[in-house]
Amino acid sequence: MELIKPDTRVNFQKNRKIFIAFSTALILFGLGSILVRGGLNYGIDFAGGTLVQLKFDAPADIGKIRDALKGIDLGESVIQEFGSPREVIIRVEKSSASLENLSDHITGALATAFGQDAFTVERVEVVGPQVGRDLQRKALLALLYALIGVLIYITIRFEFRFAVGAILALVHDVLFTVGVFSVLNKEFTLPIIAAILTIVGYSLNDTIVLFDRIRERLRLKAKETYEATINKSINLTLSRTLLTSLTTLIVVLALFFLGGEVIHDFAFALTIGVVVGTYSSIFIASPTLLLFDKYAKPAKA
Repeated sequence: MELIKPDTRVNFQKNRKIFIAFSTALILFGLGSILVRGGLNYGIDFAGGTLVQLKFDAPADIGKIRDALKGIDLGESVIQEFGSPREVIIRVEKSSASLENLSDHITGALATAFGQDAFTVERVEVVGPQVGRDLQRKALLALLYALIGVLIYITIRFEFRFAVGAILALVHDVLFTVGVFSVLNKEFTLPIIAAILTIVGYSLNDTIVLFDRIRERLRLKAKETYEATINKSINLTLSRTLLTSLTTLIVVLALFFLGGEVIHDFAFALTIGVVVGTYSSIFIASPTLLLFDKYAKPAKA
């Protein structure tokens, strides 16, 4: 099955400067959002604290829940609906009460106000501040090691110029996704780190397929410019790229709309990654090869 015929001649590199400038502007906007907000909106995983998810028998009244919990010093806390009017999330980041006992105090106060059988506890998460900081550090190291591994792998399999192009595309995808989460003030949690690592793998796969075709055409020593070789390679792999991206996107969107609130943000990050990963392979990774050819003057393959 082919969405696009392989003999298409779209000049993808003609407006590469516009796409690079566009991507740079979006990434800077995302980074600016992080600076303005004073950092990402870390979830319990990274910030530490207590999270209690409750399911009521009837639509919950957030105001009454807040009144019922006034007797407990919750400190910095958020009480909100979670997926449906009957489900509520109570998130406490800082409190004078012990984190281990805080969830018991919360459920006890609500049982007094609403009755013991008015709700059920769906989940309780407790993460200490020190553990949260340790998870932040390990998450950053996981991303760093992944990028270093990609750099080494592509340098060995292809050339260093290809590795630089792939790394820039992956960094672009990661920064873009993180920026979107900052702009929308979505929670940044461990599942989002998992999503970002998945995005890195997906985007890398697209980029390697394209680089393989570029290398094949370079070995043929066709009488065409380096830019024409890259354009031709993109056109030859375009149908495969779009088919792969569309089928993956269908699955991810199904998770996003039908998977429930628990994996909602995870699926949202993957949705961004599938789209941006496809875009970066064409408009970020491949133009980098042209920059190397123009300024670094590498030896021809």
